[in-house]
Amino acid sequence: MAKRQTRLAGLDDKILGLYAGGMSVRDISAHLSELYATEIGRDTISRITDAVLQDVAAWRTRPLEAVYPIVYFDALMVKVREDRSVRDRACYLAIGVTVEGDREVLGIWWQETEGAKFWLAVLNDLHQRGTQDVLIACVDGLTGFPEAIEAVFPQAWVQTCIVHQIRNSMRYVAYKDRKRVAADLKPVYRAINADAALHALNAFDERWGASYPMIAQSWRDRWENIIPFLALPADLRKAVYTTNSIENLNRQIRKAIKTRGHFPDEQAATKLIYLAIMRAERKWLKAYNWTGALRGLKIHFGDRLPD
Repeated sequence: MAKRQTRLAGLDDKILGLYAGGMSVRDISAHLSELYATEIGRDTISRITDAVLQDVAAWRTRPLEAVYPIVYFDALMVKVREDRSVRDRACYLAIGVTVEGDREVLGIWWQETEGAKFWLAVLNDLHQRGTQDVLIACVDGLTGFPEAIEAVFPQAWVQTCIVHQIRNSMRYVAYKDRKRVAADLKPVYRAINADAALHALNAFDERWGASYPMIAQSWRDRWENIIPFLALPADLRKAVYTTNSIENLNRQIRKAIKTRGHFPDEQAATKLIYLAIMRAERKWLKAYNWTGALRGLKIHFGDRLPD
């Protein structure tokens, strides 16, 4: 008996790890039964994974830092069964960078309302959990976000995510032109200031406007929220638009989601996304070149950045 207990030690963690990796309850049962040469029923596995919901509830309501120098907001489309049909639901995540340069996922929200009302609810949630100030909020052209953040964090800079802006631009480009278009966009977001960036955008439009008029127009439509980071020093610019942590997190979540096809309900999806987040966060390092970025933050935001 002692030998069997040793072999089964850490079973809960193993089940949660397999579940977070995207395996179904059925597949986990078959895998563990083969591994341990003993039957581990689906009811047992479901009970272990359902217990995670208590952790999810505590995590979603935990106190947050008073100040986040940078917060990135991003979305995932998740297939969830509703009323006998499967629909795409928007699941939003926020990743905050602390004053120490550590990154953490602040929450999971499912979009229930449109535009500004939804974002107002998200931002109020952050505020009620203790966040008093956000210095820079990076978003992907989300409808209603600037108005909502002005209501809750009126001093925050709203910055269009440059990585997303570039990716959205490249969606329109033929494969044969992709390298040249990408190279010609670099002078825009690497410009020394907003005036130089506008000059570079006009030059880009002169070269590519006939083939891809929608690219320059997309940048102009978001220009007010694209240019704020150009006032920042180089180290801080990279911290603002380098989104490796978000990309890595999304890859892990999408990998898990892909194996499921769709979820029976929002609760089941939340459970898996939470486990994927916990798995990803263990591998995260501090934000890129944070010491240099912190100096830039102190210069630009002064007393709003705690010592």
